Amino acid sequence: MVESKQTSAHVHTVFKVDMTRIVRMREKEKAKYEQRNGVKLTFMPFIARAVVAALRKHPGLNASVEGDAIRYHKNINLGIAVALEWGLIVPVIKQTEERNFLGIARAIVDLADRARNKKLKPDEVADGTFTLTNSGIFGEQFGTPVIAQPQTAILGIGGLFKEPLVVTDKDGADSIAIRSIVRLSLGFDHRIIDGADAGKFMSEVKNTLENWSEDIG
Repeated sequence: MVESKQTSAHVHTVFKVDMTRIVRMREKEKAKYEQRNGVKLTFMPFIARAVVAALRKHPGLNASVEGDAIRYHKNINLGIAVALEWGLIVPVIKQTEERNFLGIARAIVDLADRARNKKLKPDEVADGTFTLTNSGIFGEQFGTPVIAQPQTAILGIGGLFKEPLVVTDKDGADSIAIRSIVRLSLGFDHRIIDGADAGKFMSEVKNTLENWSEDIG
């Protein structure tokens, strides 16, 4: 981590995302989903799918720095940090862009379970191209995660909180409503990613989550 801070020019940006639509969907579907598919319906596959979609449109964040060169990766190998009693490990879902929602959900559960039981293979914690870390499970609003070298970006997932929010209806009238809010923080390497690209990427993630329309399986 010290080497990463000394290597990458770390910059962070934080976006507030209204997860109410997804929260309501999950509450309605989670029991039937687990019965149907054998895995619990968590928020992580929603975020993972939104990130994959955004990375496909903004491949500059799915890159690594190798010496004086930048490698833009064809595949999206998504690392997802798992907290263990002795520390942190980051299993990697390879070629995430080829998986549907259910495929990602199953991979997340499988890798996390095997990480906790010390059954991961060496290649399952290698070759990540982008990382997700969910520190919000401990109740924090958001964090400023350190980039995993030689990657160029990492997404921190804050806690999910009910908050008052000004909402505008189709007629343009404003009102205050209780919404389910999460803060997502992107850490990126400013040597190769500028603020505009980071903002566009995060806007894409936010839009996908707030207007979720994909079949979850």
